[in-house]
Amino acid sequence: MSVQELDRTAVPERTFLVRVAEFTLRRRRAVLAVTGLLVVVAGWFGVGVVERLSNGGYAAATGNLRVAQSELRERFGVDRTHLILVLRAGTDVGSPRTAAAGAAYTERVAGTPAVASADSFWTTGDPLLRSDDRRSAVVMVRLDGDDDQAQRTAKRIVPELIGEQGPFQVGVTGEAQTNGELQRQSDQDLVRAELFAAPVILLILLLVFRTVVAALLPFLVGVIGVVLTLAILRAVSEFTDVSIFALNLTTALGLGLAIDYSLFILMRFREETEGGKPAHEAAVTAVRTAGRTVFFSALTVALCLSALLVFPLYFLRSLAYAAIPAVLTVGVAAVLVLPAALLVFGRWLDAGDITPLLRRLGRAVGHRRKEHTEPWWSRVAARIARRPVAVALPVVVLLLLLGLPFTQAKFGLTDERVLPADAESYRTARVVERDFDAHALNPVQVIVRDASREERDAYAQRVSRIDGVAYAVGATGRFERGRPAGPPAEPPRAYTSGAVSRVHAVPVDSAFSPRSEQVVKDIRALSGPGDVFVAGDSALFTDTKTVIAERLPYALGIILVLMFLLLLLFTGSLLVPLKAIIFNTLSLTASFGAMVYIFQDGHLKWLVGDFVTTGYLDVTVPVLMFCAAFGLSMDYEIFLMSRIREQYSVHGDNTRAVIEGVGRTGSLITAAAVLIGGVLLALASSDISVLKLLGLGMFLAVLMDAVLIRGVLVPAFMLVMGRANWWAPRWLSRLHARIGIKGDG
Repeated sequence: MSVQELDRTAVPERTFLVRVAEFTLRRRRAVLAVTGLLVVVAGWFGVGVVERLSNGGYAAATGNLRVAQSELRERFGVDRTHLILVLRAGTDVGSPRTAAAGAAYTERVAGTPAVASADSFWTTGDPLLRSDDRRSAVVMVRLDGDDDQAQRTAKRIVPELIGEQGPFQVGVTGEAQTNGELQRQSDQDLVRAELFAAPVILLILLLVFRTVVAALLPFLVGVIGVVLTLAILRAVSEFTDVSIFALNLTTALGLGLAIDYSLFILMRFREETEGGKPAHEAAVTAVRTAGRTVFFSALTVALCLSALLVFPLYFLRSLAYAAIPAVLTVGVAAVLVLPAALLVFGRWLDAGDITPLLRRLGRAVGHRRKEHTEPWWSRVAARIARRPVAVALPVVVLLLLLGLPFTQAKFGLTDERVLPADAESYRTARVVERDFDAHALNPVQVIVRDASREERDAYAQRVSRIDGVAYAVGATGRFERGRPAGPPAEPPRAYTSGAVSRVHAVPVDSAFSPRSEQVVKDIRALSGPGDVFVAGDSALFTDTKTVIAERLPYALGIILVLMFLLLLLFTGSLLVPLKAIIFNTLSLTASFGAMVYIFQDGHLKWLVGDFVTTGYLDVTVPVLMFCAAFGLSMDYEIFLMSRIREQYSVHGDNTRAVIEGVGRTGSLITAAAVLIGGVLLALASSDISVLKLLGLGMFLAVLMDAVLIRGVLVPAFMLVMGRANWWAPRWLSRLHARIGIKGDG
């Protein structure tokens, strides 16, 4: 039996959702009361969640790098530097008076509670810690504890260490300082984004629904979603590290999807009541149809985000831990709470209609509304039906062209350059870059085990010959292009400990450049006198990129297989899931192209406000963008297909079903896209460039999906394929009849 025949025999039945709707609607006041109590408790529990969030988890280390870090720490006392204090003097920092002040300052820093060590030019004599003009020097500070403890310590001690300090003007940068500034900026951006998004969303909802109560209900569901999201973040943070960016991203997703889902249900409720159904019956129908779509839409977004769990970076994992329950929670709230609110407040739903006011405003500006008997999107679909291929091909070409810049993508890791240019960490880091041998302060560290002195010397020379290495330093000296170039900067014991030695390979380019990445690969590929292990920021970047590349096929496989199976259960068709996966991927091309064109290359920066152009993308962002935006795109696919399938099950005419489905959902999908787009653009108002990128990228994905994919490509494809859209092998039809998703769209 075909899918069409199965649908023709289907009648509305008391599905699980219908039974739940009938139960909650009978107890609607109790549902609202319990919801209010839950929101209060969640709000109380979620207060202070910011203090529990962490900043980090952007990189992954392989076993090779971890061994190198362990050897450096245990044998040579070399560990990560948390703070870099830059001291600028008016005279030579080596002069007796300035040197005495510098040594005293270094001792003061070293004696500060929770400071593990502080080294400077004045205490070590290392010329790398003095600027080229001899008027500045740096103090390299290591802090006790893990990353979070180091960040808290930096927040406590830095204000007392910077500014005017004796003969010095002191600035600060480094990982702990950068993380602290990122956290503070993220908190400020979240408040600003909410203040920006709330009035915009309310205005759009008012224009869509034309009454105050109808506009407020989806917004209130959005507020419920945000409050519950904060509580979820707090709960998740009890068990694992949660990235500070989870707060911005999951609240944006929670608010946007809560309003989207509420919009779907409320519009269906209005459609049913305008058709003459009593309010209670209309609410049940809305849950059975739009509510079912919302349920599977939330499940779809959650499944797409679950792909982030395959990556061993807690930045990505924590976003999945927080976002998955947040998305499912707002889906449940939209299906259970909104219908109850519609019956309780339904009598005021149409009160205060602003339509007459809008008409008067239209006449005042000379606008004359044309009367049509069918929706605008129905007319668009009807025109597409005349020449679907001719309409679709230019759209496909346009999307592919928009995605072309991504073929030139370069990648790196998050550092102080994601902050605005006036941030302390950024400004001081640029001073280090300008006045010091910055690459030498951040070398590729090579550990060699079980080698004789002669073998170690020969190995350091060979490392110095690698393309991209400015020079290499070992126990017996400095080598450039394989030739001796001077003594080592430190005593031999700093390079040799028993059978273990270390070599500094100073790269020509920055740590995250492709050339430095190749240096790490070449060193590891270079046959050494013994076991060779490599550490440093360049090695960390190389390992992170390798790990993501290795895990990416699994993440993509999870998304594609789960989406195919879900849509197969939803439609009973083989062609529709394949079409959805291809078109959803196509809808992301503009976002991925914009990543490179705007944020890597710095074009059109005015679109999102000024930011620091790094010349590369954070290697984790495309992964996060794909998972989140793919899920949002599938959201509209499910809603559109549910209505087309619903119409097709009534009369069996594919062309008519497509036109009617697009006509009934086009304005709603457009409104939903504008609403969630407003939330995402608020995210793009952040002063942190990574959040700008995510906000603008997901906004473009939603915009392209709502207008070009759902408005043009999907109807064109389905019109060309005709009845083949709904074809499935007989065995699959029988399987779908048994375990598929029943009910109307």
